[in-house]
Amino acid sequence: MDSPPFRPKPIPSHLTNGHSPLAMATEARDKKERDSLKAAIESSSTRGRQPINFDSPNGHYSRSSAPSTEHRSLHDRPSLIHSEIEEEYFNNGAPPTPLATSRAQSPYTQHPTIDFDGLSWPSRGTRERKEASEEEKEQRLAKLTGAVRTILECVGEDPDREGLLDTPERYAKALLFFTKGYEENLRDIVNGAVFHEDHDELVIVKDIEIFSLCEHHLVPFMGKMHIGYIPNRRVIGLSKLARIAEMFARRLQVQERLTKQVALALSEMLQPQGVAVVVESSHLCMVMRGVQKTGASTTTSCMLGRMRSTAKTREEFLNLINRK
Repeated sequence: MDSPPFRPKPIPSHLTNGHSPLAMATEARDKKERDSLKAAIESSSTRGRQPINFDSPNGHYSRSSAPSTEHRSLHDRPSLIHSEIEEEYFNNGAPPTPLATSRAQSPYTQHPTIDFDGLSWPSRGTRERKEASEEEKEQRLAKLTGAVRTILECVGEDPDREGLLDTPERYAKALLFFTKGYEENLRDIVNGAVFHEDHDELVIVKDIEIFSLCEHHLVPFMGKMHIGYIPNRRVIGLSKLARIAEMFARRLQVQERLTKQVALALSEMLQPQGVAVVVESSHLCMVMRGVQKTGASTTTSCMLGRMRSTAKTREEFLNLINRK
């Protein structure tokens, strides 16, 4: 006796097209995403986050908008608190950036990224160089010129021969240019070019050329920086992104710190939904000396806000800069 022909079971009605709860219409999905984004923007703008204010005494808040330390709740604190020092900071208020430090600070520490007059991570000599008189600048150049002459003597050269006669002063001037970022601050660079704009999608400036000096060997490293951010009702002039990258690069640096400094400075100034910075460079301290690997390159990244917490947004940024 032949068995009856196989007949598949009917598909449940809630799984068929048009009836499945998972088959959300495109318009409804887009509306849900817009509503979610709007809620995220409103939440971030009502939780005490304030853009940097260069005219404020402490650099972070104006007197009228500064949240009272006594009334801060857990909701007013950053989501990441890593140490007892940071717990003490959030309980007692932000102290001014100490000029005595010569070390860059981590993202979630007790010290603000930008101090009250726009300097960023100032070391002991930063203010002295920035505020030097013309006479003091001449003395600095003469001192540096003498140091370069000493170097020439120590490597076995004759600094008085024709080819090297003016080299000490030339190199001294060049070195001051290579490190001119110490004389710049964000207030002058931004120059008011922050605007209110109803834009909530990625803004990217990529392939920004950077040249810096490795602080371990004082030899160059060079490459490209890619910067992206998602505005929170505030956008910055596009050229300012390149100028900020230039300011931090024209210092004695390590690439990891350079990447973080640019990202944190933008986060402090704009309070965006997210910031991403990727740096790709070649270090001559690896090429000319040490392991001497001429083809080696180094890539570093710093992701903040939605760029860090949302994989889809992060992947979109990496795809747009062609670095996925």
